[in-house]
Amino acid sequence: MSADTTLSQLPASDRNAVWRHILAGLCASLVSIGLARFSYTPLIPPLIQAHWFSAADIVYLGAANLAGYLLGALLGRPIARRLSNVTTLRLMMVLVTLAFLACAMPLSVSWFFGWRLVSGIAGGAIMVLVAATILPHVPAERRGSASGAIFLGLGLGIAGSGTLVPLLLNLGLWQTWFGLGVVSALLTAVSWFWWPSSAPAPTAHVAHASATGDKAASGTGLLYLQYALMAVGLVPAMVFFVDFIARGLGAGAHLGSLFWILYGVGAIFGPPVYGFLADRIGARPTMRYVLLTQLLAVVGICVTDNHWYIAALTLLIGAFPPGVVPLMLARVRETVIGHAEQQNATWGRATTVFAAFQAIAGYSYSAIFNATGGNHRLLFLIGAAAIAIALMADFGSQLLTRQQKSA
Repeated sequence: MSADTTLSQLPASDRNAVWRHILAGLCASLVSIGLARFSYTPLIPPLIQAHWFSAADIVYLGAANLAGYLLGALLGRPIARRLSNVTTLRLMMVLVTLAFLACAMPLSVSWFFGWRLVSGIAGGAIMVLVAATILPHVPAERRGSASGAIFLGLGLGIAGSGTLVPLLLNLGLWQTWFGLGVVSALLTAVSWFWWPSSAPAPTAHVAHASATGDKAASGTGLLYLQYALMAVGLVPAMVFFVDFIARGLGAGAHLGSLFWILYGVGAIFGPPVYGFLADRIGARPTMRYVLLTQLLAVVGICVTDNHWYIAALTLLIGAFPPGVVPLMLARVRETVIGHAEQQNATWGRATTVFAAFQAIAGYSYSAIFNATGGNHRLLFLIGAAAIAIALMADFGSQLLTRQQKSA
């Protein structure tokens, strides 16, 4: 398939194959990140109430998935070189399913930690590999939208954590873990034969890949810096938002849950909207608009107690964590033009940087939160500062490039 071929120009069978590949990617991101990570948040109170583990252990177990995610981001490509991308993706979805089922049996803290770590490893590996496996089969002008569709699974998982998990909890705690395992198994089975069966034909851009790839390498430092800052910027709302509504504003746990559902609705729209804009106006302009919007939204919840205003801002804030994934992927493709292997390597490093700074930020914000007596808004302002620096870094990099060209 030529890079200049549009989706509408493909034969019907090829178009259907492309959509099956995209749906397989959506299933993978939903299982490995959307459910495996975000379903744990609403399970924390029931885990404590059921005395499965101590409160301190449950917080410690929550960090296992983030640690595994970092390991998976580092190990994903080396594993795929031995097994192939598709085999690795299938294996990781199976491991997530087994992790859900194993967590239905709280045999010990080490048992639970080990399986939460495994689910994180699978998530990191899938995040590194899924786009690199599918996007080469998608026409170039639709890859931003395709990325948004693939990573829509993250948003669906956030929304599901506020809806599916409470429904399953009505059956019981171990039944909830088992139910998540069944959902994961079904998605794994449905998508099993939807993955690409072969590598795509080389595109026209690959011919000059070495020339453009070397030139673009100097621009990847900005991407790593921005992705690290975005990881720091999104953690406060992602981790502390429900507690901010429930205790910080004194609105109670029920309203906190409703706001988390709103956050999930925003998360559903984030990936496809960000990906669509990246296709239409370019990834870099979209990145600037997104960062500015997010900055204003986060600052906004720091200066108002009005629940209606905060509800509107919640939709914007919820779109950010899953939406930046396809957007940063589009920035990588825009920076490293036509060099598939270098694009994949750059994306893998970017994912690793994001995972590392997200984990560091999580622990750091927790320490600040405890040291300040539970000051939610201070955490949000620190996150806003990180987003502001990411935005300024983009303009600063462009200004520096112009000065170098004029010198």
